Amino acid sequence: MFLARIQTAQGPTVARIVDNFATPLNLASTGFTSLSQLLSSDQLGSLARELPALAASIPLDAVRWLPPIDDQEVWAAGVTYKRSQTARMEESEAAASCYDRVYTAARPELFFKATPNRCRGHLGELRIRTDATWNVPEPELTLVLSSRGKIVGYTIGNDMSSRDIEGDNPLYLPQAKVYNQCCGLGPWIALAEDMPPRETIGIGLKIVRDNQVVFSGETSVAQMARQLEDLVQWLMRDNDLPNGAFMLTGTGVVPDSSFTLAPADTVHISIDGLGTLTNTIVQG
Repeated sequence: MFLARIQTAQGPTVARIVDNFATPLNLASTGFTSLSQLLSSDQLGSLARELPALAASIPLDAVRWLPPIDDQEVWAAGVTYKRSQTARMEESEAAASCYDRVYTAARPELFFKATPNRCRGHLGELRIRTDATWNVPEPELTLVLSSRGKIVGYTIGNDMSSRDIEGDNPLYLPQAKVYNQCCGLGPWIALAEDMPPRETIGIGLKIVRDNQVVFSGETSVAQMARQLEDLVQWLMRDNDLPNGAFMLTGTGVVPDSSFTLAPADTVHISIDGLGTLTNTIVQG
C-alpha cells in the first residue's frame, strides 16, 4: 500500500494505492484537510489503511499523478556518497576543497531545495535552466518527515542540478538547485514500516534520448556515508517544520562530466520498495 496525491474531477485528492488501483480518500472524515496533517498523525498507519473512499477506484494507467506533497518544505543533503563527493570536486578547483571537507565533516551539507509549487510528480515535466549548459538529474531516496521530524515514509526524489553554475562558484548553489520545476517527487509515499531493510535498498537511474538509453547507473543506500537519522537531526536543529518536510538524502549516481541533459530526455529513477519515478525534461 502507498499514499499518493492525484488529480480528480473534484480537484487534488489524497489516494491509497493498492493492487494497481488508486482509491481517493475522504480526509475530511477524520478532520484532516491536507496530506501533511495525515502524515503527522500518531495513527498514520491505521488511518492510511482504513480511511473511507471518497470516490470509485481508478486504474493506475488512468491516474493523473501529482507530487505527493502539499504544505511541506523540501530540503536536501549533499555529498553523502563517495561518487557525489568526486563529482562535486570535478566541477571546479574552487569547489574541490569545500566538498572534500564536507564529506568527512561532522556537519552535513543541507540546503533548501523546493517549495511544493516547484515540484512535479510522476510523468510530469522537469526543467533545465535556460542559463545553464551542464545539467543532470540526481536520483535520491527521499525521507518523508512529520512535523516532529519523525521519518514516517519514503518516496523517490530527483534533485535536478545545474553543475556548471555550481562549479563556477559554490555560493551559486541555490541558483543551481532551486528554480521552476527543479524537483521530481513520487509516484507515491511508502510508509516507513512497509519499506525493505535500508541496507538492501537499491537505486537506479536510466536516461532515454530518442528511444536509446544514453546513461544508466546504480548504487544502494548501503553506500551512503551518513545515517538517515543523523541528517534529520541536523535538519531539525533550531529549525521548526510545522507542516513536516521532504528530505532528499543525496545521490550516488552521477553521469560522467561529458554528459548533460537535453530537452525531451526521459529520466527514470527506480528505488527498491518504491517503484519508478519517470519525468520528461523541458527547457525554456
